[in-house]
This record gives sequence, C-alpha cells and structure tokens, in this order.
Amino acid sequence: MDDRASKKVVIDAGHGGVDGGTSANGILEKDYTLMISKYMKDRLDQLGIESALTRDSDVTLDSNNRPKKAQSLFGSGNDVILVSNHINAGGGDSHCVTKV
Repeated sequence: MDDRASKKVVIDAGHGGVDGGTSANGILEKDYTLMISKYMKDRLDQLGIESALTRDSDVTLDSNNRPKKAQSLFGSGNDVILVSNHINAGGGDSHCVTKV
C-alpha cells in the first residue's frame, strides 16, 4: 500500500478574520495563506492524499480554537501531518527570529 494513502494532512491557513497577520503594499498575510492552503488542498486531493483545511474562508480562529479545530478533523494520531502556513515580513528585529 502506498504510504501516502495512510497519512492525513491538516492544512492551517494562518491568521484570518480579525487577525490579518502581516501586511505590506495592500497585501494581507491572511489572504495569501488562505490561497496557498487551498492550492495545497487541491493538489493533495489530486494525489489521493486525504486532507482538510482549518479554515476555507476569512474567519477568525483564535489561539484556543485553532488547535481544537485542527484535531477535530482527523484526530491527533501519528498518521496526521499538520502544516501551518504563514508569510512573515522580513527585515528588522522580529520576535520570530532567534539571533545567535
């Protein structure tokens, strides 16, 4: 059996709703993470890999509901892969960057 068929993928489009994420030049992170996530879902479907989105529209998932939503889709077993999409702004000091 193809190992891919036994895996399930949860795709989390970062941010959403009232949380726009980073923005520049009229581009909102939440919009692009959703577009990327939908593309990934479509491609995984084409490959026969079971997948689901934490959100498929511009809704707010707060830090308490996001993990619950992700786990509600396929559970939290070893056969589940979670991909969380984010597009971070570059340059300057950031809380997401560790300086060594």
